[in-house]
Amino acid sequence: MSALATTAAVEALPFYSPSGTECALFDHAYRNQLPVLLKGPTGCGKTRFVAHMAARLGRPLFTVSCHDDLTAADLTGRFLLKGGETVWVDGPLTRAVREGAIVYLDEVVEARKDVTVVLHPVTDDRRLLPLERTGELLEAPSEFMLVVSYNPGYQNVLKTLKPSTRQRFVAIEFGFPDPDAEAAIVARESGLTKDRCVPLVRIANALRDLKGQDLEEGASTRLLVYAAILIRDGMKPAVAIEAALLQPLTDDPEVMRALARVADLALG
Repeated sequence: MSALATTAAVEALPFYSPSGTECALFDHAYRNQLPVLLKGPTGCGKTRFVAHMAARLGRPLFTVSCHDDLTAADLTGRFLLKGGETVWVDGPLTRAVREGAIVYLDEVVEARKDVTVVLHPVTDDRRLLPLERTGELLEAPSEFMLVVSYNPGYQNVLKTLKPSTRQRFVAIEFGFPDPDAEAAIVARESGLTKDRCVPLVRIANALRDLKGQDLEEGASTRLLVYAAILIRDGMKPAVAIEAALLQPLTDDPEVMRALARVADLALG
């Protein structure tokens, strides 16, 4: 599929509703072999965006959810015992380089420090992946693309990207859609009518205003979809809102009561 997909082809892709120039920017970065950094809050659509763009560009996608124990070897590969023999098994980064795929490292700052070291050679004009264990030096084909994401509002000083790493990427900043667009997205994803999604979006925006005060994170679009699905399936809105929008945000009973009051006020 070409980068400029037809309308019919786009409708068959993983659903994503653009809010600006992010699709065009990603497309230009891909064609010019530039790595991309996605910045934005949890549940705002970063992962769906990558899936949408990979399908739109017709490239395989390897997605890695980064965590504290993720090492460089988890990305590049390692020797494993198979049938009494020791064989090399490629990791997702190595497979993406060999196959000319897109590899997406979600929340890259959660990974161990040696991960960023292995990423540096594939994020500059060398586009090389050295595999010390096998003695190979892989040159990434033009179709290969590295995409990483992180949530700058959530990370602490011990878990952030160094400037030397950030400046290897073209950055795209994500936020939550405007209320009307978000209501349309929630309706599309959940099957609940848009007019019934509007109050959910109003509650979410009221909760997001509390971020940095009583909450580490505001309500994501993903949680709105969950609440809408429960309501569409016949659950009472108050129960769905508590289960999908309030309970996932805190374990503190006092904060929960405050969130419930905010939700009631938002509903009017």
